[in-house]
Amino acid sequence: MPKVQPISCLIVDDEAIAREIIETHLSKIDNIHVVASCSNALEAFNHISNQPIDLVFLDINMPEISGISFAKSINSTIKVIFTTAYRDYAVEGFELKAVDYLLKPISFERLQKSLHNYFEIYGQKETKPISSIDESDFMFVRSDRKMIKIDYGSIRYIESYSDYLKIHEENETIVTRETITAIEAKLPKQQFLRIHRSYIIAIAYIQSFTNEYITINKKAIPISRSYKKEVLKHLEKF
Repeated sequence: MPKVQPISCLIVDDEAIAREIIETHLSKIDNIHVVASCSNALEAFNHISNQPIDLVFLDINMPEISGISFAKSINSTIKVIFTTAYRDYAVEGFELKAVDYLLKPISFERLQKSLHNYFEIYGQKETKPISSIDESDFMFVRSDRKMIKIDYGSIRYIESYSDYLKIHEENETIVTRETITAIEAKLPKQQFLRIHRSYIIAIAYIQSFTNEYITINKKAIPISRSYKKEVLKHLEKF
């Protein structure tokens, strides 16, 4: 069988963490080639001018040249998946015939669905997650000037302190400079649950729970009012 040509992608976002999340998700999918990760539209223009690009993951709210303006200026053969933290641009995004409109934080499952739309519309074979790497096995975080591998199964809970996180394992705590929203997007939803603006817990390690808190490793972790309804609804399934 002839080899399927990889899909050439650009990631364009002024937030480094947002770019890293999308690039990490895409690295788990066969036949996707990330040509470049760009922090602004001008940088992206340079890549489009010098090589063929099939698909752009494009933030909308960027300085100088917005994602909307950028999308209007490029060749219509280059398809766009908008990525943004704001719902307000959805109508304008779809008027530009975008493949999809993703709200941050972007999960792996939601990005996969978006790519499925792309392949269905434009007739290319859908790719699958790399079989040798389970998407729910591990992640890397930066701590103490090095990248540390963390198995998802070792995490008990994650605690946020503004731009820093404490990732609590059974006998170790790893500190990394990242937001809880960014780390939430990396975690497999079937294994982890956000219960508070400052806490994510590993479902498998819940020892007990009430309407007010969840106990893990003998620590009572509060369930905030804004998350309570969804958290209790989720836990009642078990």
